[in-house]
Amino acid sequence: MILKNLIAVSIFTFLLFATFAFVQKDKIQKTEHVQVAGNNNFAILELFTSEGCSSCPPADELMGKIGKEYQDKPVYILSYHVDYWNRLGWKDRFSTPENSHRQQEYSQALQSQVYTPQLVVNGKTEFVGSDQDAVENAIEKAFLTSKNTDIELSAEVSQNKINVQYAASTTDKKNVMLVNLIEKQSSTEVKKGENEGRHLQHWQIVHKQNEISLTKQPKGITTFNLPDHFSPKNWEVIAFIQNTKTGTISGVKKTTFN
Repeated sequence: MILKNLIAVSIFTFLLFATFAFVQKDKIQKTEHVQVAGNNNFAILELFTSEGCSSCPPADELMGKIGKEYQDKPVYILSYHVDYWNRLGWKDRFSTPENSHRQQEYSQALQSQVYTPQLVVNGKTEFVGSDQDAVENAIEKAFLTSKNTDIELSAEVSQNKINVQYAASTTDKKNVMLVNLIEKQSSTEVKKGENEGRHLQHWQIVHKQNEISLTKQPKGITTFNLPDHFSPKNWEVIAFIQNTKTGTISGVKKTTFN
């Protein structure tokens, strides 16, 4: 009996250490994947969301979490609020037809359905935006496969305008530069619709996107109207280069306001 108990304890101990070693190995591999990100690697997360969609708040919250976890790495988040949910009882104040149109363009390029919350990574792949494992795996893959094209970018406020100065190192006719005015964080008390009574938190809200032809204007200045209640510390500009045929993003740069 004593011998059987000793054998059982030995087997249990072996299995316990084997399991621990496997978990630790998995953690180390994940860490190593994330650490491959350098100056030439990046991941752009484009979330299509709406305050009128009950499935969207978890995706919005995840973007806030990802933003904190990867704040020292080249991860860029843009949240596009679409307008097609507005007819169902609540008008999302951040929504625009342009955001919905951009999602439609991705639907054609990626041969995907239009839904919320939808996340597109580096213009190449899409999935449900609240799936944390899928997001983290996509970021690691993007770090391994992306190569950043140089972009010069700066922004300043002049009276009631925001002037963004840019310069791109490519003039490929298939590419455009998309310059985005981003509000880093905001919130809304929803009074109608699927999220009635909820306090929703949002991150990295795209307010306006200017498209620039790099064959005609590889460097120059593009402008935005100064938003109401503008606070420099809560806004930034993200610009990226995208192939209009494939949707692939080949370069990105961010700038803040002094």
